[in-house]
Formats: sequence, C-alpha cells, structure tokens
Amino acid sequence: MATDAALGTVEDLWIGGGPRPASGSARLELINPATEEALGTAPEASAADVDAAVAAANAALRDPAWRELTAADRAALLRKLADGLDQRAEEMATLITRQNGMPVKMVRWGNVGGAAFSYRWFADLAEATPVEELRPSPRSQTLVTNGPVGAVGIIAPWNGPQILVAWKLGPALAAGCTAVLKPAPETSLDARLLAEAVAEAGFPPGVFNVVTGGRETGTALVEHPGIAKVAFTGSTAAGRDIAARCGAALKPVSLELGGKSAALLLDDVDTAAFGKHVTRLCAPNSGQVCYSCTRILAPRSRYDEVVETVVEGMRSARMGDPLSEETSFGPLVSARQRGRVEDYIALGKGEGADLVLGGGRPADLDRGWFVEPTVFRDVDNSMRVAREEIFGPVLVVIPYDTEADGIAIANDSDYGLGGAVFTADPARGLAAARRIESGTVGINGYEPVLEAPFGGIKASGLGRELGPEGFAAYREPKSIYGAP
Repeated sequence: MATDAALGTVEDLWIGGGPRPASGSARLELINPATEEALGTAPEASAADVDAAVAAANAALRDPAWRELTAADRAALLRKLADGLDQRAEEMATLITRQNGMPVKMVRWGNVGGAAFSYRWFADLAEATPVEELRPSPRSQTLVTNGPVGAVGIIAPWNGPQILVAWKLGPALAAGCTAVLKPAPETSLDARLLAEAVAEAGFPPGVFNVVTGGRETGTALVEHPGIAKVAFTGSTAAGRDIAARCGAALKPVSLELGGKSAALLLDDVDTAAFGKHVTRLCAPNSGQVCYSCTRILAPRSRYDEVVETVVEGMRSARMGDPLSEETSFGPLVSARQRGRVEDYIALGKGEGADLVLGGGRPADLDRGWFVEPTVFRDVDNSMRVAREEIFGPVLVVIPYDTEADGIAIANDSDYGLGGAVFTADPARGLAAARRIESGTVGINGYEPVLEAPFGGIKASGLGRELGPEGFAAYREPKSIYGAP
C-alpha cells in the first residue's frame, strides 16, 4: 500500500497480502479537522474491489497455511502483530490525530497502546480456551468443536480507528477467521500501517485485507455472500440498515451503536470527586465517544452544586491543537459534524434549556472545526437535547427528586450503552447500577475492561465485544453426537 509520508496519500488497497490498485479512479479526500487543510487521499473501492478482497479472505481461510495453525500458532502471530504496532506507535498516533482531531495523548493511550494490548489479550485467551469439549449425556457423549465462523467483514468508525478494529480483528484472528476491513472514510490512512504490521508479523497472505471507501463500499461488503459475519461500530441509523441487510441473508452481525448514557449522582455524592470525571467520562474526545455520559442526573437538593461542578470541569478542559500534549479537547471530526452540534445547541436554547457554558466557537481558534465545551441546565428529559445523541462537547444536567426517580430518568432513553453511578456508598451504587437498563455501568467511574463484555441494548446495538463472549462470536460450534 504505497504511501506519501509527507501528505498521507494511500495509493492502493491492501488485498491478498500486499498493495493492489483499485479498479477505478475515484478517491476519498481527507481533511485535517484542526487546520481545515488537505491531508491526503485514499482509493474508493468498488464492488469489484470488495469482491477481490473477499475472494482473497476466503482463499486464505481454506489455505492449510492458515487453516491448520493451532490456537498457540495464531496467538504467536497476534503477539508479533502487537509488537509491530508498538514499533509504529508514534507514527500511528500522529497519523490518527491528523485524521480525526483526537488529542494525541488520548490516541497513544487508547488507539495505539490499547490496540496492541488487546491483540495480546486475545492471544492469551485463544491459548486458554479449548477448541473441543466432550459433553457426556445418559446414553452417549457429544464432541463439541469450535471452528472459525468464516471471513469477517469489519466496518470501523473514525473515532476509534485502531482500538475498535482490534476489538473485532483480535478475536477474529484468534478464532482462525480471516477479515476484510473497511475503515471510516475520515480515517482511511492508518489502516495501511496496520496492514503492514499484519504482513510483517507473518500472517499468510489474504488473512487480512483493507478496502477503503464510503457507504457504497460498506454496503458491498455487508451484502457480499462470501462474508460470513459482519462486525460494525457506528451510528444507530447505519446499524439498523446493516442489521436489515444481514437479517435478509441470515448472516450473523454484531453492532455497537450510539448512546445517550446517564451519570446518576446520588444525594450523598462527593462532587469534588465527580468533578475529576467530567471531561473523561462525560465528554471524552470532545464528546465524540459512544458511551459518553452526556446526561448528568443530579438530586434536586444539590442541583446548583452539581451544575457548578460540571461547568468547572468543562471549563478547565484545554482546547486547541490536538497534537499538543496539553490539549484535552480537539476539534470535531468534520465541518458537517460541527454544524450538527451547533444545530443541537440552538435547539436546546429553543427548547428552553438554560445555556450556562459555551455554545459557540472558541474566539482564539480561527481555524479548525472546534466547538466550545457546552453545558445546559434546567433540562427536562423530554427535550431533544436530552434524548438524541449529539456526539459533541454538549452536556445536559437534569434534576431529579428521589433515587427511584433518578433511575427512571436514566432508563427513559432509546439507548442503553453506558452509564455510571456516583455515591459515597459503593454498595448503594451497586444496587442502583443493577437497576439501570444498559449494557455497561460504572460505579464512581467508568472504564471498559477486556475481561468483560462490552455492548449495548435497545438502540445501542446487538451482541457484545470483549471478554469470552466477544471471542465466542467469531467461533462456530459444531456438535458431533455419539463421539467415541
């Protein structure tokens, strides 16, 4: 996959173990969201290109060079892949930041270091998980075997272009699957570094393929009969479309979608302790993270105190050049996304919410798609700014009366991905967390871990990533009755 290092232009797709020119001349134009300057281009894969990538993935699936590897063999390759990412860490971090505007310190910790750690974790899990199991019954015994589900189509988002690929590609490769990755158009460049690391690690040609492109490329991948499973992270609207297409083909699909998560502060909360979590939990990456707790539920008896804490937490976030180590908030990913967020801010004011912080573009940044950290108070949960995913640095603080009322408001949402409970009594927090309708909930913080499943309910998705559950999604069980 030839690349102009100065500009970031990717000339080719990656199919069958190496660079391959796209069949057409269409190109994706990438823009640096912090400068609004051209960053580079990438090929837009056609349906024919997708067909070639899927054919390569299925050929590799049948090739003894991959098919006959043991779990330990695959684990060794995954560890080499992680080593290759470590060696490319700074180049990868800078490239991702230039593409999506995520602060580089966050990229290093999550998208680069977190991705390498994930591949190593799934390598360990593959070695520790039996491939076959004998299950006795009163009259005979059954041998349950677990093979790869097949060639997997991975569609990744721009806000986690490496870590959210690792959460899919790691278990897929550990299980013996092959894969075709379609990155988000906005982050089409860093997949080149991943492809090079995969090849350098020694994976057989065709095990991992990359097709860059937009919606049409993704649709071709989802609908291709040679793709046995689809793994997608992105918007709920796109997820519904993918689910419908996979359902028509009876094709397994895992979907990690949007969210409108709630941070429920109980009446005994230590507001100073909560204040340390405001930007990291409620508005990470300028609010462009699916599990962000953008609804903050505060007891009415302490409402003003909580609002002040939230405002101070957001005001303290340093906004600016995402390549600076001091920056906490970078730009939004695109001019379109900034316009969407600004429309929601106007909508909130029109609905009667009180804007107490931000709401505009920072006066000291004359270029880049920045929006000030923004906080609304006097918000009712029926308002659109409280119900719809904004995906920007906009927080709403909603009052409640009793703990039961707070839990009811937290659950009154179309989404159910993340959430958190803050309290001086962890046991009380656990009791409240059990009652919150969400795939994940934190107590006095929020931190997804590899050992436990991650995913959502309702409009936040289908299936789970991470943990043994995430690994199982890439294995196809077979029962052989009457085994000796």
